[in-house]
Amino acid sequence: MSATMTEEPAAGTVVQRSPFALTIRRFRRDRASLVALVFIGFLVIFAACAPLIETAMGHSPIEQYRDTGLSDMGLPVAPNVEFPLGTDHLGRDVLVRLAYGARVSLLVGVFASLAASLIGLVVGVVAGYVGGAIDMVLSRVMDLVMSVPFLLCALALVSVFGPSLELSVSVIVFFSWTTVGRVIRAEVSSLRRREFIEASRSLGAGPLSIMIRDILPNLSVPILIYTTMMIPSSVVFEATLSFLGLGIVPPTPSWGGMLADAAGNSIYLVAWWLVIFPGTALLLTTLAFNILGDGLRDALDPRSAPARISRFKKKSRQAGRG
Repeated sequence: MSATMTEEPAAGTVVQRSPFALTIRRFRRDRASLVALVFIGFLVIFAACAPLIETAMGHSPIEQYRDTGLSDMGLPVAPNVEFPLGTDHLGRDVLVRLAYGARVSLLVGVFASLAASLIGLVVGVVAGYVGGAIDMVLSRVMDLVMSVPFLLCALALVSVFGPSLELSVSVIVFFSWTTVGRVIRAEVSSLRRREFIEASRSLGAGPLSIMIRDILPNLSVPILIYTTMMIPSSVVFEATLSFLGLGIVPPTPSWGGMLADAAGNSIYLVAWWLVIFPGTALLLTTLAFNILGDGLRDALDPRSAPARISRFKKKSRQAGRG
């Protein structure tokens, strides 16, 4: 054989893999997370193609088709060829409105989660690293924000400024950043006592340099996990505000607004699709993001409890076979 040929690793040889490759390998073994990721991908495509769906169906999300979208008795039309998901009480196409509602939910969920994570990251890092009086003040601010009633604050703001998409995002961010802030503060309080932080201080690095170069890279995993798991909470918050008339201004479609229209007119008693389709979309979206967040946690942090339980069960099965 030629000496230049690549030799395959012998049996029993440990093959070195990068942390990223190990993370991908652990994630691929989680079938529930893979299904959730595929569903989120289809949801993103569905939301992005809302204008194409509108063009293909020939129906606007806000136009009322009273001639073809309502029955002779003025009731919504059940799913058919022209309206695949039926119409609402005003004769509007539910499919087109569902697609545009997905755009609103994803936009609010992702943007609000990113903004809340950024604020929580900054506050948590400063409070955890600096400590002392600054930590006490910032911690009390987080406690104060968490003690404010969500709906009462939303009602007060809407009564002053009126409902809008910007106000919905602001309210969600205001009530969400404290969760990330408290987690990051605890992580940084533990990291600042590590040897590599002391080594950076001894080399003359300043607090800002240590927080950016040494601490932030060690926070990438919890930030990614908590941001992903905050998205379903933000989606539910937006749907709740829209359902109560405090969020997206009609006739702009939103899943919460579609549920409010069905419940407010009690039309769901004769038109089941007005509750089933937006309700199922909301349920599956929140469930998918929660499952994806759990999967990322287990893949990025093999020390987590689910990963330990999985390894324990695997070893028990191997011992039983032996």
